[in-house]
Amino acid sequence: MAKNSSNRPVHEIRMGRIRAAIWANETEKGVRHNVTLTRLYKDGDDWKDSASFGRDDLPLLAKVSDQAHTWIFASAGADSNGHGNESRDHDDSF
Repeated sequence: MAKNSSNRPVHEIRMGRIRAAIWANETEKGVRHNVTLTRLYKDGDDWKDSASFGRDDLPLLAKVSDQAHTWIFASAGADSNGHGNESRDHDDSF
């Protein structure tokens, strides 16, 4: 999956050790956003991240995910029905 040209997220949201990085991807239909969710931890003197979450991480994971969703819709603009552009042609595949 190609990230934006600078290979940096267009926005980051962090609550405690949980971080959401929002990536903008150019497509034929316009900009699409993807989100990576990570948990930060310290290994000795180095900070690392993981895509594995414990029970106590889940409430923050839900909040950060919700904030990322809100940011994406706000940045995409809303149509007359209050839906962002991405909601009209979403992909439900997993």
